Amino acid sequence: MTPRGIEVVEIGQTATYARTVTEADVDLFAELSGDDHPQHVDEAYSRGTRFGERIAHGALLVAYMSASSTRWVRRWLTGRTNQSTVSYGYDRIRFIRPVRFGDTVEVTHAVDEIDAGADRFVAAVTVTNQDGIVVAAARHVMKFV
Repeated sequence: MTPRGIEVVEIGQTATYARTVTEADVDLFAELSGDDHPQHVDEAYSRGTRFGERIAHGALLVAYMSASSTRWVRRWLTGRTNQSTVSYGYDRIRFIRPVRFGDTVEVTHAVDEIDAGADRFVAAVTVTNQDGIVVAAARHVMKFV
């Protein structure tokens, strides 16, 4: 008998996703999302802000969080259960430091809470840059369906 999905989830299981953020990524994300705030797309405007340059969207980092979650599913669930997971949402998302073009971010998705009765679990999500500085963080709730 194939185990229920929640039965194969363990505290401490992790997966990561890394990507170097480019100007093209930010431009494409602005186009796809419709978020064309000048901090992300207008160099002249951005030079006058406290960041002094264009920076990546926080929502783009959330997309990278989702990519890390998908890698977690592939690593820990594929072939171990037939039950699917869905994202139940992100809590306490924080954009702590700006992400600049050329930064390489690594997203770590680490299970740290399991609610077997509700068939869901929570992962701490941390985004660090190439210098090991935390630039974003969240809690990701996932549920088996």
